Amino acid sequence: MHMGKLLSFSTPKEFSFELCLSFLKRSPREVLHRIEGETVVKALYVEDDIVVFRVGNRDDKLEVDFLIGDSTPIVQEKVSEYVRDWFDLTTDLKPFYTMARKDDLLKALVKKYYGYRIVGQPDLFESIVWAVLGQQINLQFAYTLKQRFVEQFGGSVMINDQKYFLFPSPEVVANLSADQLLPLQFSRQKAAYTIGIAQVFAENKLSKEKIKSLSLLKAKEELMKVKGIGNWTANYALMKTFHYPDAFPLEDAGVHNAIKNLMNLKSKPSLDKVRRIYKKYKGWEAYATLYLWKSL
Repeated sequence: MHMGKLLSFSTPKEFSFELCLSFLKRSPREVLHRIEGETVVKALYVEDDIVVFRVGNRDDKLEVDFLIGDSTPIVQEKVSEYVRDWFDLTTDLKPFYTMARKDDLLKALVKKYYGYRIVGQPDLFESIVWAVLGQQINLQFAYTLKQRFVEQFGGSVMINDQKYFLFPSPEVVANLSADQLLPLQFSRQKAAYTIGIAQVFAENKLSKEKIKSLSLLKAKEELMKVKGIGNWTANYALMKTFHYPDAFPLEDAGVHNAIKNLMNLKSKPSLDKVRRIYKKYKGWEAYATLYLWKSL
């Protein structure tokens, strides 16, 4: 076991670790990472081994140290990739900010939340299941479902009396029956979708690798072939897992509410109005969405 500081990443000027942390601590029921002071701790599978690492911020650098797990080159590479994805470090936000500063809806938001990034969900299976869990219920209840699901079927590791959880693997979930999920308060439909999605992953018919190289439209088509993945879920996963800057859940209620509030409309905007507004954000729809969500 190797301890001590190991990895450090320089962050872009347009990056705020503080705002990313505030997003990560939005629910006390979150079980897949722990906020400890000004750092976040995460457990991850790397090649069947469990690695637990802490991410903190110092002098415009993100620093990662390992609490458990051998820090072999493979582990370092996988964790580096995860952290870059998680905090969206490779996206250049300059062009987005140039555009947003001229936009009535966004200019105050990008000033107030400068450096806020799409905090990703690098694991595609987790990202899709989370989006499915959140369908038609409020966010806090979605977190409750996820917590029960993870604690019951996910992996975990204990460090100094503190338990760190990992998301259930597709292989485990693929073998569950709906009756095992109903007591957690999954609806029958959600249980069926979750197990079905897990089976598609377990059989390797769908994977991050397979989607990675596709255009936004092709990627969306592939995802939507799977039962339970509609347009909103597909867009959400493409935005959170692959950082497609143009992924955009048009029907998202949060976006509609944000526009209504910011424009002082009496009722929610029509889909046509939302489309017209988003024309100006071409190529940056995901980031426009992020800042509109943040305004709520």
